[in-house]
Amino acid sequence: MKHLSILGSTGSIGTSALDIVRIHPDFFQVKALTAANNIDLFSKQIDEFEPELVAVIDEEKALELSRALKGRCRPEILSGEAGYMEAASYADSDMVLLAMVGAAGLKPAICAIESKKQVALANKETLVMAGEIIMAKALENNVSIMPVDSEHSAIYQCLKGNQSKDLKTIFLTASGGPFRQKSFDSFKDITLKDALDHPTWNMGHKITIDSATLMNKCLEIIEAVHLFDVTHEEIQVIIHPQSIVHSMVGFKDGSIMAQMGQPDMKGAISYALSGPDRLDLQMDFPDFIKLQSLTFEKPDTKRFPSLLFALEACRQKGTLPAVMNAANEAAVCAFLEKRIDFLDIFKLISKTMELHTRIDNPDLSGIIEADYWAREKVKSWI
Repeated sequence: MKHLSILGSTGSIGTSALDIVRIHPDFFQVKALTAANNIDLFSKQIDEFEPELVAVIDEEKALELSRALKGRCRPEILSGEAGYMEAASYADSDMVLLAMVGAAGLKPAICAIESKKQVALANKETLVMAGEIIMAKALENNVSIMPVDSEHSAIYQCLKGNQSKDLKTIFLTASGGPFRQKSFDSFKDITLKDALDHPTWNMGHKITIDSATLMNKCLEIIEAVHLFDVTHEEIQVIIHPQSIVHSMVGFKDGSIMAQMGQPDMKGAISYALSGPDRLDLQMDFPDFIKLQSLTFEKPDTKRFPSLLFALEACRQKGTLPAVMNAANEAAVCAFLEKRIDFLDIFKLISKTMELHTRIDNPDLSGIIEADYWAREKVKSWI
C-alpha cells in the first residue's frame, strides 16, 4: 500500500491520479490533498478519498471548503503556503505527487524532499527554476524523483536497463500544438479560444497555452537536462503530431528506443506512482492499422522562438531559467485574461531575459528574488 499526498488534486494531473487510485484502491491510499480554487470538486474528492489533511490557497477558500463539508466527517483544513508545505511533508505519506502548476510548486517540492518523501514530479517549473538545488537535495536525502510528464516518463522508461554512458541523443517529442501548420503572418490573429483548442491532449489552461507557444517544450528541455544529467546539446526536439511516440532515446551504437501509447497522461502518472510495477489502467493500445503512419517534423523557431529561449537559458544558467519561467507565467496569465495578444507572450519573455542581470550559482532566495523581479517587470510593461 502506497500512501499519497497529491498537491494540485483538482487539476488535470491530479484528477487523473485520483482516477488511478479509484481503479486500484488496494494499491494506494490518499493521505493529503491540496487545491487552489475549485472547492466544489475538491469537496467531492475529500468525501470520496477521505484524506486526513487538506490545504487550500487562502483562508477565504478554507472557510468556503469548511462550509461545503459542513455536517460531514472533515479532515484537518489548512491554508496558504504553510498548508501546502504541511501536505508535502505529511508524516503518514510516503510519496508526494507534485501536480501544482507554476513556480508555486518549488517550495513544496523542497519540503517533500527534505522530509525524505519519494516525489512524483509533474511540476516542471521546479526543475527549470532550481534544478541544481533540487537534484542535489534529492541525492543528499536519498529521494527518488519520478517524472510525470509523458515525455520525461518515456525517456526514463527507455533508459531503464541501459547504461547512461551509452546515451547519445534524447529525442523530445512535441505535438506541435494547434498552430503547427499556421503561417507566421496569421499569428497576430490568434484568439484565446484558438490557443486553448489543443488537437491531441486534454490539459489545464496554462499548460495548453504553453503547448500552443511550444514553451512547454522549452521548459521540458531544461527539465530533461537536470533529470537525466545531460547537456542541452544532447536533446533534439522533434514535432510528432499524432502524440503516440512520447519520446525516444538514441544510443551510441545507433539504436533508438521509443516509448509509445495513447495521448493520455494516466500511463505516465501510473508509472511514476507505481514503477517499476505496471498497473492495469484498462486503456486500449493505439490502433496502428488505423493510424497507418507516424510523422515527424523539424520545429520552426521563427514561429516558435520558445526553443531558442531554452537554449539561451541552458547556456547561461544561473537565474536566467527562473526569469524565463516567471516571465512566461506572467505573460500567459495576462493572455488568459485577454490583456495581451498571443505574440506578446514571446515578446515579453524575450525582453525580460535580455534585461536580466544574471546571477551565477544562486541560492534559493536568489532564485525567488529573480522570479519576483521578472514577474514585476512583465506586469509593469503590461
